[in-house]
Amino acid sequence: MTSRDPRHLPFFVYGTLRPGEINHDAFLRGRTETEEPGRLAGAVLYDGPGYPYAVEEPEGEVRGELVGARPESYGRLLLELDALEECVPGDPASLYVRVARDVVRLRDGAAVRAWVYVAGRAVAEKLRAEGRRIGGGDWLAR
Repeated sequence: MTSRDPRHLPFFVYGTLRPGEINHDAFLRGRTETEEPGRLAGAVLYDGPGYPYAVEEPEGEVRGELVGARPESYGRLLLELDALEECVPGDPASLYVRVARDVVRLRDGAAVRAWVYVAGRAVAEKLRAEGRRIGGGDWLAR
């Protein structure tokens, strides 16, 4: 799962970007080198309007895939995913924020540093207060 450029972290996807889901086909098909099951500790999932939100919580776990982008696709893909997730780096009012977190690759238990889109601060606060949590941390199994 290593990229040729150490700044090019893989992405951990847990909702509509997972294989078989609508945004995987729209954004990732043909642009990845690897797609492997993984799990993110320290976050829980909440239902959103057709997609989930990961909210950082110490006791949680989220299931998804580690996706390694092709080097030639990486820069453009990063911009497109930020736009999809309504993530403006450095803006605390963003719907999602992109953070680097360690994700466990299931096939060998290795910790892999990856980009994860988590709910922005205001969204996370609202979800914690009145959102519907997805038990088991797997959006596809809900």
